[in-house]
Order: sequence, then C-alpha cells, then structure tokens
Amino acid sequence: MARAENTELIDAFEELYRNYYRNEIGELAQQYPTERKSLYVDWQELYRFDPDLADDYRAHPEEFQEYAEEALRLYDLPVDVKLGQAHVRVRNLPDSTDIRAIRADHRGNLISVQGIVRKATDVRPKITQAAFECQRCGTLTRIPQQSGDFQEPHECQGCERQGPFRINFDQSEFVDAQQIRVQESPEGLRGGETPQAIDVAIEDDITGEVTAGDHVSVTGVLKLDQQGNDREQSPIFDVYMDGVSVEIEDEQFEEMDITEQDKRKIISLSEEADLYEEMVGAIAPSIYGYDQEKLAIILQLFSGVTKHLPDESRIRGDLHILLIGDPGTGKSQLLSYIQNIAPRSVYTSGKGSSSAGLTAAAVRDDFGDGQQWTLEAGALVLADQGIAGVDELDKMNPDDRSAMHQALEQQEISISKAGINATLKSRCSLLGAANPKYGRFDQYEPISEQIDLEPALISRFDLIFTVTDQPDEEKDRNLAEHILTTNYAGELNTHREELNSSNYSEEEVATVTDEVDPTIEPELLRKYVAYAKRNCFPTMTEEAREAIQDFYVDLRAEGQDEEAPVPVTARKLEALVRLAEASARVRLSDTVTEDDAERVIEIVRTQMEAIGVDPETGEFDADVIEAGTSKSQRDRIKNIKGLIEELEAEYDEGAPVDVVVERAEETGTDPSKAEHEIEKLKQKGEVYEPQTDHLRTT
Repeated sequence: MARAENTELIDAFEELYRNYYRNEIGELAQQYPTERKSLYVDWQELYRFDPDLADDYRAHPEEFQEYAEEALRLYDLPVDVKLGQAHVRVRNLPDSTDIRAIRADHRGNLISVQGIVRKATDVRPKITQAAFECQRCGTLTRIPQQSGDFQEPHECQGCERQGPFRINFDQSEFVDAQQIRVQESPEGLRGGETPQAIDVAIEDDITGEVTAGDHVSVTGVLKLDQQGNDREQSPIFDVYMDGVSVEIEDEQFEEMDITEQDKRKIISLSEEADLYEEMVGAIAPSIYGYDQEKLAIILQLFSGVTKHLPDESRIRGDLHILLIGDPGTGKSQLLSYIQNIAPRSVYTSGKGSSSAGLTAAAVRDDFGDGQQWTLEAGALVLADQGIAGVDELDKMNPDDRSAMHQALEQQEISISKAGINATLKSRCSLLGAANPKYGRFDQYEPISEQIDLEPALISRFDLIFTVTDQPDEEKDRNLAEHILTTNYAGELNTHREELNSSNYSEEEVATVTDEVDPTIEPELLRKYVAYAKRNCFPTMTEEAREAIQDFYVDLRAEGQDEEAPVPVTARKLEALVRLAEASARVRLSDTVTEDDAERVIEIVRTQMEAIGVDPETGEFDADVIEAGTSKSQRDRIKNIKGLIEELEAEYDEGAPVDVVVERAEETGTDPSKAEHEIEKLKQKGEVYEPQTDHLRTT
C-alpha cells in the first residue's frame, strides 16, 4: 500500500513540474551540475496545485523532499542529462516563525525564520558516504554518514578482522557544508529583550552565499541535538535547522507590514498643514522643548537619498547627529525614544562598548566543528539600514571610537584579524550623545575646547547640538510644570491600572495624559518612516539648489581675506543636501523645494552659531569643529612659539616664562591665554623646561 502511495506522490510532483516548472527544469538541465544544482519550488504554487500535498510537505519535509527529488530524476528531459544529485528546495512559506517562538511542536516541520546572520563558518567538505579500505585484504566497505558521530566499520567484510581501516577518498562522497547563526532582527524586538539565535546547517550549492551582517530568510527543517557529552547525556535538547533554502533580503524593513488602511492614514497625515510641528510633537513628548533637536532627529529618521553614481561609487544619504550637553538634559531619553520609533535600531552605551562590539569581532570558538575563527557582527552592522544610538560617547576608549570613522563616512567596516579580511556593510545613521570634557559646560571657555572627542570623529557628524543647562525663570517654570504633569499623568495611569477601586475616572486620566501623549502614535510613525524610505526618492528643484549654493558661497566668501578663518567646508554642503532631501521625504514629496532648503539652512546656521564660531572674533570658523583649534588660537600658538625661540637665544638657561607672557601681552594676547597656550605646548612636547620657569623649544 505504501509503495502505491509513494508512486502517487511522485506522479503528483511530476505533474507539478510539467504545469509550473517546465522552463526552470530546462534551464537546470542546461546548467547542471557546474552552475546550478537545485530546482526552487515556491510553496505558494505548490499550495495552489494541491493544498493537501503542500501541508503534508510542511509536516514531513524530509520524506516528501525525497519524493520530489525522485520525481525530478524521472522527469523526461529534452536533453540527455541525468539530474542524479539535483536538489528540490522549497521556499516562500506563507508565514515566518519568530526565532523566540520555536517550540518542541515544530520538531521535524518545515519552518521559515527571518533574521540577521551573526556568524558564518568557512565552507568545508563534509563526508556523506565513507569508503573504508581494509589494510590487510584491501576490501572496500561503504558506510553512509549521517549527522552526528563519524561511523566506522566494526569488521572487514572480506577477512572479518577488525581493521585497521583507511578512508579511500576517491571512492568516498563529499558535499560542501557550512554553518550559520541567524539572530532575530533588531526591529522585531521591544525594549530590553535579548535577541535569540538559531544555528542553521546548510549544504552543497547554497553554501558560501552569506556573510555576517546579511539579512536573510531561511527555510529549513527543525532538528534536535542532545546536550551533554558521551558520558553524561542530558534530557534537554538544543534546536538547530537543516537549511533547505537561504535568501538574502536586501529590502528595507521587510518586517513592516503596511496595510491599505495604514497607507490611507499615512497619506492623509502627510497632507496636513502643520506636519512638521506634529512630527516634532511625536518625538519624546515627555521631554520639554528641544524643538530644533527633535526636528533634526525626525530628519535623521527619514534620512536623505543614498546616491549610486555611474562609476559605482556611492554618496551616503544617512545623517549623523551628535548631542553634547550638560547632565540631566534628557539626551539619553531622546536616544532610547528613537530606539522605539526607528524601524530598525540598535542602542548601545559608551562604557560597555568596545570597538569589536561596535564594528565586528573575529572570534575563535567551537561554532561549527572544531575550533575555527569566525566573524561576529557588531552593533553598527546590526543597525544596517536603520539607526544606531550610541550614548556616553565621551566615556568610550579613544581607540574604540576611532573604529567608527570608516563606519560613519564610507558606511562599511573593514576587518583584518586572524587571517580574515572582510568588509561588512554598516549603512546606518548614528545618533550620538556625549557630555562635555569637565562634565558640564563652562560658560567662560569656548565650547569647541570642551568637546572631548577627536576632531576627525566630530567632523563626520552632519549636525552637532549643544544642550546647555542655564537657569532661566520662565523656561524653568514651564519645564517644572511639564515634568510634574508628565509624572502626574503617569501616577494616574498606574493608579487606575493597579487598583480596581480607583476613584479616578477614565475621563480624568485621559484629560491629563492628553498633554503628554505623542501627536502621532509611535506605531503609525514607524510605518510612516518605513513607507517614506521605501517609496520616496526626492530630487532637487532649481530653487532649492540655488538656495543651498548661495548659503554655502556666501559663507565661504567671508574667508577670502588672508587673516580670516575658513568658515565652512564642503562636508557641510553635503550635509545640507542630505537634510533637504530628508525634509522633502517627511512630506512624502518627490521634489526638494526652496522651503525645504530654507528649513535646513536655518537648522545648520543655528547649530554652527552654537559651536562653529571662534569665541574671540565672533566669526564662523570651520576649524573649530574640523580641527579642534580655531584660527585665532593657532595664530596665538605660532606667535608664542616664535617669542620663545627669540628669547631662548638671549638667555642662557632658556626663555623665562614671565618675559614670554609680558612680550605676548605687548602683542595683544591676554596673559591668562598666553599661559594656557604655554601649558598646551608643554603637554604636546613642543617646548620643555630645562629649569624651573624657563622654556626651550624642542
């Protein structure tokens, strides 16, 4: 009876091939076995052909795969090719299973999981049928090798002795094998959940296709593997998958399911007159003020357009923003709020992050079989196509921060460790937060000197906001009222939820919570961002181009005098373009208008006035941000160094410090500033003290 059933199933698969896959099988026959070895069957088409057959395939995949492959071998081909080792790989299951939702019931079923490749081993040959040659009589014994332990023959079939045996490689059969570890995508997780992972074993022609950091959809059979060792077996089992097909998903936000109803809401929202104010109101409503910063973060969520040029180079569209400010001004709160809104985001904090954890690590462990080096993707790789929030940037080790330079500008990460040379993608926006050098801003010192980050890193940020905490009665009163209202709303809400006998009515709670509710529901905003990034690729109008060009050229013109500092660099120009494109995306518009250009010019001008101004001259100076020292400061250092050189020739024991300060004062330099610069020169090793209070240049 079973035999007849088998024949029926094989016939059913043959009919499926004739109806749906005639062309694919023809192409496979022409390219077999060098270029292609597999026929991909779409589960949806299998279901359309025969729903019962499709459901049985999901329940007993290994058995049915054999029937499907047998049907492929029996299929009449126009060319004289035997598809003896061809595989049938089913893909495109209707629903994917969350990795954290895999349970014992799934054992032996065909399931599909989505996630990001955390690790991948090298491709290695795996023996499927071992031919053992007896060293005494030369008889060959073939033993099929299943997954698990390596099986050797007990005795020779010729001379009936127990060996010794040697593997005959020519007579044995091998297949390429690889293991990958797939971890849940960050966008599927909600606050504080640890992402879970599953190992997938893949074989033959689907190996070697994926690297760490790729977003994949894997279809495979769920298997169990017993924990413990040979001596002590555990009743607990690990799960792993035998991969049937692996597809790389380059589409952004594939997890975001936008229905027709959502689409209507999104489009009606985009047509509202006060759209930008609503967007700002939707970001962290529990934090008072910071409208400019919130608008910039909205623009960062939407990001500019990534451009691919004909020569295959690319210009990044992602925006990087840095918030530097006094403690207790709500920076971390903003960062963690963004993590809840961005369709794909990763949050990490400075002290607990190393360069390997941010970029990628080469790890030697027992993943796969035996000790081998594998690449493990870090936070910036996991945030690919999303936002990486890095808090406490200033607390990070400077060596670790330097690992971010390439990730920010080139948007890729190169790894050369343990003989592994690889480049991973990190096409993400970075939202960083840091405190000033001394913990708080000192209002008497230029802000640029209080930012304790390398100029090379700072110059890669498109926008840098300083958040100072200055007492101001009216502002403080509003802030206090806002914080107290927020807390009161939280108290009422919790009171109603926790106590059945709450004497607050729902209306009372709603009235108070209305004030601190976001203007746009976070879930709708997530979908809005995903929709805009998927469907809007705005181009610039002539007016917008002119407005940005005029702003840039006018600023540069200020630096034409010999004595004047360079006001801006071309990096700011690119930042303006990206911001203007993001501003158009917020409206779901395909064109960047003059209004967009004016809106972002205003943001850039404000933040440049806060940081990029030389406090002594009041002029814009790009070097304040790009190089860490303003032009007036550089001139002063040069002047003081020149004075020391002149004076050390006059005095045998070196130039006396008080004389240097006096001479500097004659040239118009403040004595305290002169002393400050002398200290800096000593720290850098450009001058030294041969004896107390006397200086010489090195």
